[in-house]
Parts: sequence; C-alpha cells; structure tokens
Amino acid sequence: MTSVLQAQGLSRKYGRRWALRDCTVDIPSGHVVGLVGPNGAGKTTLLKLAGGQLLPTSGSISVLGGHPADGREQLAKVGFVAQDAPVYAGLSVADHLRLGAKLNPGWDAGLAADRIERIGLDPAHRAGKLSGGQRAQLALTLGLAKRPQLLILDEPVASLDPLARREFMQGLMEATVEHEFSVLLSSHLVSDLERTCDYVIVLVDSRVRVDGPVDALLATHHRLTGPRTDPDRLPAGWRLVSARHTERQSTLVVRTDAPVDEPGWEVSRLGLEDLVLAYMDRSAEREASR
Repeated sequence: MTSVLQAQGLSRKYGRRWALRDCTVDIPSGHVVGLVGPNGAGKTTLLKLAGGQLLPTSGSISVLGGHPADGREQLAKVGFVAQDAPVYAGLSVADHLRLGAKLNPGWDAGLAADRIERIGLDPAHRAGKLSGGQRAQLALTLGLAKRPQLLILDEPVASLDPLARREFMQGLMEATVEHEFSVLLSSHLVSDLERTCDYVIVLVDSRVRVDGPVDALLATHHRLTGPRTDPDRLPAGWRLVSARHTERQSTLVVRTDAPVDEPGWEVSRLGLEDLVLAYMDRSAEREASR
C-alpha cells in the first residue's frame, strides 16, 4: 500500500532542545491518523516537518512520495490547517474563497461554495466577525477545496466548545468519505480521535512511543489486575506499558500478540483513551530503571 508519510530517524532541534527525536513511522494512505501526546511532545513539530514549514535537523521524511514543500506540484498535494484557524479578519468569506482560487491550482470552487452554504456562512461576512467555530469551519473549507491528497490539521478544535467541535469533526468525516483523502490530525482531546481516527501515533518526550491501526493496537493491549507482583516476572512475550501498585494489588497494561489467560488475573480490554494514557504514563520506565 502507498505510504502517505514516511519518516526515518526524523529529528528536529531548537538550540539545545530536541523537539522531535528519532521519529520512524510509515503511514499507509487512506487513513485518518490521530497524532496524540502531552503538550510539548513534538506534535506540531512533526506536522510542520510534514508540511514543509520546517527542515529536519537529522533524519529524513517523505510525504506522498516526495520531499515536503518541494515545488508547486508537491505543495498542491497537501493542505494544512493550523491550530489558530488562520483566516484574515478584514476579508469576507467570499474574499477567502477568491484568494484560495488564486493560490491553489487544483481549487474546487463548487466544493467551496457548496460547503459554505451547507454550514450556513454568509459570504459577505468578514472573518473577524465570525465565531471561533465558524472561523474553524472556514479554515477547513479552504483546506478541503484545495483538494489535497493529505490534509494536515494541527489541534483544529482546541479552542472550540463541545458543539462546535462535534460539528467540525462531523464535517471532516463527511469530507473524507466523499473525497477520499488522507488526514493527519493532532489533538490532546482523545475522545475526538476515538470517534474519527483509525490509525494513531502516540508521541511522548519528543519520541514515538507507539503507532499503528487502532483496531490492531486495541486487540494486543490488555489491562491486568491482580495480586501485587514484580513486573520482571511477567511471562515471556509480554511487554510492560504501564504499572500501578498498591500494597496488595498491581494494575498493569501489557502488550502481547498471544492470548492472555493467566490464573489469578482479571483481564480487561482498553479503549483508545486508556491506551494513550498508558503510554503517557512513565511508571513502566520507572519500574525498568529500578
């Protein structure tokens, strides 16, 4: 299957600080990919590297088979919507559509006009008078009407209220089904990703902790609760992801391809939010360093 993004040892440094380090991923096309992690984990840096707004300090990255921002043809393949839904306050909605048509050779005027009508935006209204949700919808419309093969969204709903977030994500999902493009979406709101994404990348401390199709990851991760135990004594083939202990009880999250059927342990499946939080938990690293 064709890769929408490939990175090998990708790193980016600001001064002495690594914003992204040794990132190696291979994302197949046709997915809605959720990029998740705590603030400062490197999410925006990875997205800007993919969009060609930054250059790597080391390592390599290709997007849709080419180098990011390598000429007009490559730029036309990728749409980018930043966190603050960048629109021009003094321009009307119609002005934004005309500007989009001038700047993008593959501009779909029909798609843009139809979407503006469906979401109820008045073409004569200036962007500065729109609500946060309306500005986000306008920015999404500009990204969609470019007709990209990959749409990159950096925390697009972070500042929106729950209703506006739901409307934005619903519009995004409808567009991916209708126009069949790939999406790379960063968010710290895992509940939004759980409803929309079928592939996930978890970044912690500027490194990729886990990545892959959501269904496959959920099928191979388990929560175990039982008598307090030494994680070093887990069965072969089990990888410890996180560990919590009380005086008498241990709660572990493990990854294994084998069936989990251990006497004395209560085994339960994880949701996506549980899985993400387990990888953000440094308890397993602390256990390993003892």
